[in-house]
Amino acid sequence: MIVRIVQMTFRADKTDEFVAMFNERKDRIRHFDGCRHLELWQDKKQPEIFFTYSHWDSESDLDHYRFSEFFKETWGITKAMFAAPPQAWSVVQRYDVA
Repeated sequence: MIVRIVQMTFRADKTDEFVAMFNERKDRIRHFDGCRHLELWQDKKQPEIFFTYSHWDSESDLDHYRFSEFFKETWGITKAMFAAPPQAWSVVQRYDVA
C-alpha cells in the first residue's frame, strides 16, 4: 500500500474556494482504481495550510491517478490558489506475515 501526503499552502482568500472544489471532486478521486482512503486536513494554527492524506493499493494506481486528465485539470485549478509550492511524500507500507 502507498500512503500519499500532500501539503498545500494557499492564499488566505482562496481557502474556502479550495475546500469547495475538493468537496465537489473528492468522490471522483475515491472512485479511481486503487484509492482506499482520502482525507483533507486543515492546520488549525495556520488555516491556509492543508494536507491531503490518501491510501492507494499500489504505486501504479497512484501514478494512474496522478497522470490522469482529471488530475491534470484539478491540479491546474488548485495551483492558481497557492501561496507557496506544495510538498508531497509517498510512503510504501509493507506488511510482513509470520
